[in-house]
Amino acid sequence: MVEFIIDLSSLIFAYIGAVIIIYGGAIATFKTLMTEFKRSDDLDYHEIRRNFTHKIIFGLDFLIAGDILKSIVAPTHEEIIILGAIVGIRSILGYFLGKELSEFDK
Repeated sequence: MVEFIIDLSSLIFAYIGAVIIIYGGAIATFKTLMTEFKRSDDLDYHEIRRNFTHKIIFGLDFLIAGDILKSIVAPTHEEIIILGAIVGIRSILGYFLGKELSEFDK
């Protein structure tokens, strides 16, 4: 029963992370199209990118949490290595996206 709850929780976190990223992408696409159609002099793509980057980082946090939960239930050595690689890649992505985000605030 505990394994089922952990697997379900892991899946829910993964879906929440994916939904957040998809939502951010949809909003960024919509705002970009609206900005293009307006064709005004005050095009603010930096704000669109900043908001989208926030959503990606937030979604990656949920995906990492789901991966960590998945590894709790009797992991094999191979699963631990794969989890380490996935978490490492996602953490590096989050770090560099955060660094890029801080450059927007300057």
